[in-house]
Order: sequence, then C-alpha cells, then structure tokens
Amino acid sequence: MSPRRSQLEIRLNILSAVKDGVDKPTRIMYAANMSWKPVQKILSHLVEQGLLEVRMNTESRQSKRRYALTDKGANVLDYFEKAKEILPLEGLYSGD
Repeated sequence: MSPRRSQLEIRLNILSAVKDGVDKPTRIMYAANMSWKPVQKILSHLVEQGLLEVRMNTESRQSKRRYALTDKGANVLDYFEKAKEILPLEGLYSGD
C-alpha cells in the first residue's frame, strides 16, 4: 500500500492539473483523486495564496467558476518539478 500524499503533494497535483488545462472544479476534483469538500478548501487556499485565479464564465449555464494558474503558481510548480528532478524521492517511504 502506498503512503498517503502530503498536503504539499496534493496542492502540487491540483496546480499541475490546472496547468494541463483542467479548469472546472469537478474535473479538478477527479484529477486530484479527492472528495469535494477538501478540494473546495484547497482551491480556496490556493486562490488566497495567489497561485490560482478564479475566472467566471457567464456565458454557460453549467459550471461558471473556472480556475487558471497564475504566474506565481506556475513558478511554484516549476520550482518543485525541478527539485524533484534533482532529488528524486521515489522509494523514500517504501522501506527500501
């Protein structure tokens, strides 16, 4: 069984999903493999931190709220992706 994801990993998964074009809240929830309430809290936190921005879509009757990665969010994501390349952490928790 794999270890639980850290809060950092969850947030990076969400930022990565938005970077890849997933912008609707429900789709972000599926991409992050999480339930609705925690995703709502994390999205709100990421917006407060300036890593994501909310864009309202008034043309559609469906989901009006869309999320987009800010420059700050893209920089944070790039930083952690580079750190992962330099210091691979796979197998760190598997007891190897």
